[in-house]
Order: sequence, then structure tokens, then C-alpha cells
Amino acid sequence: MADENKQVDKEALKAQKQAEKDALKAKKERIKQSKPKKEGNVFTRAAARIKKFFKDFKGTCKKVIWPDRKTVLRNTLIVLVVTVVVGAGIWLADFALSRGVRFAQDIVAGEEIVSELDEATSDAHDHDHEH
Repeated sequence: MADENKQVDKEALKAQKQAEKDALKAKKERIKQSKPKKEGNVFTRAAARIKKFFKDFKGTCKKVIWPDRKTVLRNTLIVLVVTVVVGAGIWLADFALSRGVRFAQDIVAGEEIVSELDEATSDAHDHDHEH
């Protein structure tokens, strides 16, 4: 009896798998049939897609709410003012940093000159005492 149940379960499982395969095949066939046939060569299809793109683009542009002249001028002025202010800030930071670097270089160069003068003075002083 147990062997008969196992055999029935195997057959039922096999039938279920076959039904799933058949359903999948049928689904693929429906999808394949629902797809439109490709007409023309690649160039005519590409040209049709480009034409559709520009047609959709034109339709989208008609939907856009364009700002009035006053809003455009005000926003343009804001952009120009902010650009000038940020540019002046960057220039000021650059100017200050370059002056700071130059000042530091002058300090280092001044210390080198002082040490060279000290060496020259001590050499001259030593040279005077030798005579």
C-alpha cells in the first residue's frame, strides 16, 4: 500500500511539473505573439524611433509652464550677483594665502641672510685676529 502511495505521489508530482512546463510554454508563446513584428530594416526603425522621440519632446515642451520675463530677469540677476560675490571671496582667499606664503618665504629667506651675515662677520672677525 505504501509503495502504491509513493507511486501515486511520484506520478502526481511528474504531472504537476509537466503542467508547469506547459503553462510556461503557453505564456512564452502568448508573449511572442503579442509583440509587434519588426518592419523595415534597422535604419528605418531607428529613424521612426528618432521621429517619435522628437514628437514626444515637442509635446512635453508644450506641457511645461515657462516663467515670465520678470522671473527670468530676477533669477538671472541673482545668479550674477552670487557669482560675483563667490568670485570675490575666492579671489580674496587666494590673495591672502599667496601673501601669507610670500611672507613666510621672506621670513625664511631673511633668516638665511642673517645667518650668512653672521658667518661672514665671524669669519672676518676671526681673520682680523689672525693678523
